[in-house]
Amino acid sequence: MIRQPDPKPDVMARRDSIVAGLRTLLPASGLIAEPLRLRPYETDGLSAYRQVPLAVALPETTEQVAAVLRFCHQNGVRVVPRGAGTSLSGGALPMADAVVIGMMRMNQILDIDYGDRSATVQAGVTNLGITGAVSEHGFFYAPDPSSQLACMIGGNVNMNSGGAHCLKYGVTANNLLGLKIVTIDGEILTIGGHHLDAAGYDFLGLLTGSEGMLAVVTEVTVRILRAPEGARAMLAAFRSNEVAGACVDAIISSGIIPVALEFMDRPAIHACEAYAHAGYPLDAEAMLIIEVEGSVEEQDRLLEKLSAMCSQHDPISLKVSQSAEESLAIWKGRKGAFGAVGRISPDYLCMDGTIPTSRLPDVLRRIGEMSDSYGLKVANIFHAGDGNLHPLIMFDANDPASFHAAETFGADILKLCVEVGGCLTGEHGVGVEKRDLMHVQFDAHELQQQRDIKSAFDPDWLLNPSKVFPLPAPAAALPRAA
Repeated sequence: MIRQPDPKPDVMARRDSIVAGLRTLLPASGLIAEPLRLRPYETDGLSAYRQVPLAVALPETTEQVAAVLRFCHQNGVRVVPRGAGTSLSGGALPMADAVVIGMMRMNQILDIDYGDRSATVQAGVTNLGITGAVSEHGFFYAPDPSSQLACMIGGNVNMNSGGAHCLKYGVTANNLLGLKIVTIDGEILTIGGHHLDAAGYDFLGLLTGSEGMLAVVTEVTVRILRAPEGARAMLAAFRSNEVAGACVDAIISSGIIPVALEFMDRPAIHACEAYAHAGYPLDAEAMLIIEVEGSVEEQDRLLEKLSAMCSQHDPISLKVSQSAEESLAIWKGRKGAFGAVGRISPDYLCMDGTIPTSRLPDVLRRIGEMSDSYGLKVANIFHAGDGNLHPLIMFDANDPASFHAAETFGADILKLCVEVGGCLTGEHGVGVEKRDLMHVQFDAHELQQQRDIKSAFDPDWLLNPSKVFPLPAPAAALPRAA
């Protein structure tokens, strides 16, 4: 079970005065403290765990964020930053004595500079909202997590989010130019700018992926790119996961980098086909979605080469889309995959680990063996091109034994990722989900170095304090969702 730090008795005793103080810093509708209205904030995408927070602050400006943080710092109150709550690792999970700072009202596009190819937005703007703001002029924002319709750019920065197209364009860190942040004591700082690099230490790199533990992000400047002339996708179906994994390794080893290279196994194929009716091959054990972009001639040349490589792995079928509509249908199934798996099992854990692509065949085989051993089904859906795995472990939330088995199974998958030369997370972050596994990848000295960095920014450990690092001592177990 996931543990939380014990609530601070003095903070809980001062709840009314803390709420009253926060009300003076925000607009009339900017603070939520009523128990029923706090319920929507008790969990995030890792919905198996929940805890109602002390209060929720909804600032509209960087200055209001600074005022709330300054107040919490002075009063020893823990703070949990929250975007859209789509985190799948419990990154936005609150504590009973914590104030959640929700960024959803900070949703303004502040500046678009097509000459410098940059856009500056508040942290509550959605990922897809950035592309929507610049698409009329032929630009787009490249990172595209599956939750891009809802997830917010501040949360993308905190978790260094990726997406299907990060194989070519990189993750958030590769598309980030600048940040405006607020420290725990209320100081407002600007890091980076509209240019590709900044002088001095790489604080931008340090803050990206720091999971809200070092500062609260209020504004983000990202790189926008010219949209490609066009894109087309193809499907390659195989008789086994291992063969599909070998095909992925062959493609990456060849030096050809598609825009996207996605993997789905039989359970995922059937669930997504029932949802999207995209023409997925139901007789396949595994399927790859491969997308290329560029001019029509470039698309044709790349798809011809990729088809030839896939043919060397004895595919059941190869299908190359002939229109934008066919490509959209192919992607509709993949983009809706996590929801579609709910047709198979309403309860599942979405894991997130990364491995070298050369180890894909072996890792997929071993996940299959674990599935048999634990007696739990797995749907494998992931960004195969960069080795970012997303096994979906299906379980029964009403059965404690089933839930415990799913947790243990997930931990074994992540340990396997580290064992073969990968890491615990690719894009979901550590949060609370992988917190107690950090020792698998880092030794005590390495963990202490990271804790020292946290302490330099936040000496009293008030910012998202229960995330990333294993708790030093037992604490009360967090209630699990019914």
